[in-house]
Amino acid sequence: MIMQAKPPEGVWGAVLLPVDRRGEIEWSALQEQLRALRGSGLQGIYTNGTAGEFHSQTEHEFDRLSQMVAEFCHAVALPFQIGVSHSNARVARERLARVASLRPDAVQVTLPDWWAPSYEEAEDFFAGLAATAPKVPLILYNPPHAKRRLNLDEIARLKAGLPMLVGAKLPGGNEFWYEELRRKLPDLAVFIPGHFMASGCLAGGRGSYSNVACLSPAGAVRWWHQLREDPAGALAFEARVAGFMSEHVLPLAARHGLSNAALDKAMAAAGRWCPIGPQLLWPYSSAPDAAVIALGAAARRQLPELFSTSQ
Repeated sequence: MIMQAKPPEGVWGAVLLPVDRRGEIEWSALQEQLRALRGSGLQGIYTNGTAGEFHSQTEHEFDRLSQMVAEFCHAVALPFQIGVSHSNARVARERLARVASLRPDAVQVTLPDWWAPSYEEAEDFFAGLAATAPKVPLILYNPPHAKRRLNLDEIARLKAGLPMLVGAKLPGGNEFWYEELRRKLPDLAVFIPGHFMASGCLAGGRGSYSNVACLSPAGAVRWWHQLREDPAGALAFEARVAGFMSEHVLPLAARHGLSNAALDKAMAAAGRWCPIGPQLLWPYSSAPDAAVIALGAAARRQLPELFSTSQ
């Protein structure tokens, strides 16, 4: 019998990859980052989302990262999820088989994306994952740039046959979308993009895999607590966060040809809460240092609540 896992909630932070001058992962800096994430008060952390560059890792790097994060989180009782995503469905299944023994609170997975699957193929994919590790809860990672986006009806069908599917990262939507979410998926923990955390969670989301936490993990946690104590104030702050993203973050993509992962790492470097620069693993472009400095100055000017005096 498969036990129903407790759905996650709250603000979760991405584990980002510090890259050294040789273009390799700097593992000692990653350990320092984990300590900073734990000290921020986040409800949990996760590896290998878009900002975690799962698409650029070797299998050796994936295994080392998963082991390091699992050992750290078990030692300090910090909830964690491991992303097992890969464009090759068979590799994703092999990754899941290898990390199941690390006892993550859940694994996140994208649908195979070189050739977008049909719904029936997506169903077969998740059934294969469930058979591989039936005791590990699953999170559907289905962001806006996924080649195959499942609608709420499809996710509801998927969950009906998969008790281990406990959550999903989705882009959110309008009032009608949230009404449908509450009606069709009342037991699924849907996580909303970080800059829409307040409105999304008030409408039915359970939390956020947060890009705002890339900028300031502790600040994102304070915003989460404000949502419980002062919803109107949290919504007003969201409008300012969204304005900052539109004015300062998104233009970097057009100006420098940057990916979403590059934008998230630029925010982390601008936040200066851990030893990380904006560099991505080869061959992807990164935000220039001057742009990162300007981004940090703008964030502290427009969103001072996210930063303590030590940041």
